[in-house]
Amino acid sequence: MSEPIRLPVLFLTDPVVLPGMVVPVQLDEAARAAIDAAGISSDAPSGGGKLLVAPRLDDRYASYGVIASVVQMGRLATGEPAAVIKAEQRAHIGHGVSGPGAALWVEADVVAESEADARTTDLAREYKQLVVAMLQRRDAWQVIDSVNKLVEPGAIADTAGYASYLTDVQKRELLETPDVGERLTMLIDWTKSHLAEVEVNDKISSDVRDGMEKTQKEFLLRQQLAAIRKELGEDEPDGADDYRGRVEAADLPEKVREAAMREVGKLERSSDQSPESGYIRTWLDTVLDLPWNVATTDETDIVAARAILDADHHGLDDVKDRIVEFLAVRARRAERGLQLVGGRGSGAVMVLAGPPGVGKTSLGESVARALGRKFVRVALGGVRDEAEIRGHRRTYVGALPGRIVRAIGEAGSMNPVVLLDEIDKVGSDYRGDPSAALLEVLDPAQNHTFRDHYLDLDLDLSDVVFLATANVIEQIPPALLDRMELVPIDGYTEDDKVAIARNYLLPRQLNRAAVNSDEVDVTDGALRKIAADYTREPGVRQFERLLAKALRKAATKLATESGPLHVDEAGLVDYLGRPRFTPDVHERTEVPGVATGLAVTGLGGDVLFIEAASTEGKPELVLTGQLGDVMKESAQIALSYVRSHAADFGVDPDALERSIHVHVPAGAVPKDGPSAGVTMVTALVSMATGRPVRSDVGMTGEVTLNGRVLPIGGVKQKLLAAQRAGLTTVFIPARNEPDLDDVPAEVLSALDVRPMTDVADILALALEEPADLLEKVS
Repeated sequence: MSEPIRLPVLFLTDPVVLPGMVVPVQLDEAARAAIDAAGISSDAPSGGGKLLVAPRLDDRYASYGVIASVVQMGRLATGEPAAVIKAEQRAHIGHGVSGPGAALWVEADVVAESEADARTTDLAREYKQLVVAMLQRRDAWQVIDSVNKLVEPGAIADTAGYASYLTDVQKRELLETPDVGERLTMLIDWTKSHLAEVEVNDKISSDVRDGMEKTQKEFLLRQQLAAIRKELGEDEPDGADDYRGRVEAADLPEKVREAAMREVGKLERSSDQSPESGYIRTWLDTVLDLPWNVATTDETDIVAARAILDADHHGLDDVKDRIVEFLAVRARRAERGLQLVGGRGSGAVMVLAGPPGVGKTSLGESVARALGRKFVRVALGGVRDEAEIRGHRRTYVGALPGRIVRAIGEAGSMNPVVLLDEIDKVGSDYRGDPSAALLEVLDPAQNHTFRDHYLDLDLDLSDVVFLATANVIEQIPPALLDRMELVPIDGYTEDDKVAIARNYLLPRQLNRAAVNSDEVDVTDGALRKIAADYTREPGVRQFERLLAKALRKAATKLATESGPLHVDEAGLVDYLGRPRFTPDVHERTEVPGVATGLAVTGLGGDVLFIEAASTEGKPELVLTGQLGDVMKESAQIALSYVRSHAADFGVDPDALERSIHVHVPAGAVPKDGPSAGVTMVTALVSMATGRPVRSDVGMTGEVTLNGRVLPIGGVKQKLLAAQRAGLTTVFIPARNEPDLDDVPAEVLSALDVRPMTDVADILALALEEPADLLEKVS
């Protein structure tokens, strides 16, 4: 026997590797350590570039393994790293030894194959015949050729490592049996048993086929018997005849009726035991339940429609005007008998875009009331399967029509108001892109022939009024947004929130708390304080939650105290606790290097603080705060601009040749967008000059390397956020001055909005003067 060799060990749970096998191995931490130790990825140790592969046992250590080498390194189809190893010789595992790397090292003795005698050769020939017989049943002729080329009995026996009918326990037993004759004897017994089992299964399958042929014969005879009974006048209606009568009695379009009658014919020809009959019945039920020729009559009273919208929602004049315009045009077209090309509907698809809590979803219900139509909501948030829109094909088990068809059936008419809620949160994956399917739904030139995969019939959606809601317009695919009319809802002012609370939220919450206005009185001052100090939101959702909380506490007090209760500004702490928001702009900006910017998020406008500091070290720019690529570029541009114009701002150029750190607090919140450039320039100049930024100043706009202030979006939302934060002066790009027409007058009266074209002008007005600093110090 040769001297033992030291090898790193790789334990595998599956498969059991026998000599001659070539198998892929996923490289987890242990596998990579073993391969590295063997010298595949580093210098070869005493093992000579080999490793020992052994099965992993539950109750004991394996006593045998195989010496293997790595043929190839690469990745699996899933992208995970892997290696292909080739097993070469059996080895008996000795005791553990020390070795380099993180792998386990052992001593192993190579097990030499015994010389073949006449008995072993006969056993090998018999086992080869059994293997070839099994492979012939599977038509695996290429594998048969490979097996026939094998001559050595040991190599023939070790082909059992690829046998799928052998268990891991049996393969480990083969690995631990050095004698070739014993291995062949065991394999012959196991293979004969498996062949006998296969023959039994084949007989069972043959019997099942014969039974199916008998069933088909019986079905044919039953059909002939039914025809004979019908001729004799003894016909009894069954399920198929019932469907035929339902289709004939239903009010269906002609093409739909023809398709339904074809399916009824298939149902009559199929057996009740056939799975297809169940699919056909479900399809026919779906078709018969749809309101193909049912439609509601639209209201044409424009004044009444506007009154409904005003009663349901405060403000939102732009949205209400657009809806009333839609009604007016529709009424005139109906009077004159005009139709749109491609359908009889209006073609209007509006997307209500704005932050949460501003009333987008409830506005859809008001539109349906104003039109006198049925209303149905389709939630699209998180939808990633295209079949959710177009439906599943009937070839799949459990197939259903898409959400659009189900919404039409739920509404009970062909012209409902369908609200596509959260359209910006539609996703896509390997199951398709639902937003692409929505293109056909929302395109007025196509949706009069919308085809659901499940129905496989043309469905006219041209008379459906589609409304969509979204929080972030940028997340809507451009092609989909192009088919919709954008109606922005930017948020409410403080006065709007107080009016909404007084007229809508407070009466609703009084009713839910089972109290009335005589028992609990909430002052306007308390409502205004809730809007200013307890909530910082563009909508009123959190506002309503706080009202509900205050009224619940009031109802609890009424159980032990006599009323009425008076909830005023001073007593809010007893009902809601301390205010959650306090003005902190002055505190944040009283030190140099901090500027107040304005941004738009998925929750509306918000105040954004940008901090800058410098430390000794090599000149570099450090950015923190989970900034996106656009804001990172803005910071680079801002620093380059300040360095190139340092003399203009009275900054020592050497003061900027240090490590500059720009930070945007709230690092857990991702931030990106082209509107922070001027704020970053202001923060950097403030840091370099030691002059703090005025605490009453906010700003927004992108900057170029020449200092030009570029236009941005979301001006209205940003100005609303500035008013909520207590700012008095706001700098905006000059090219955004026309956007001020959309800003409420009360916001413009509370803010000094200054359009600017050069960032240097902003710096001259935003930074405190040195004289003011000396006055503060003294």
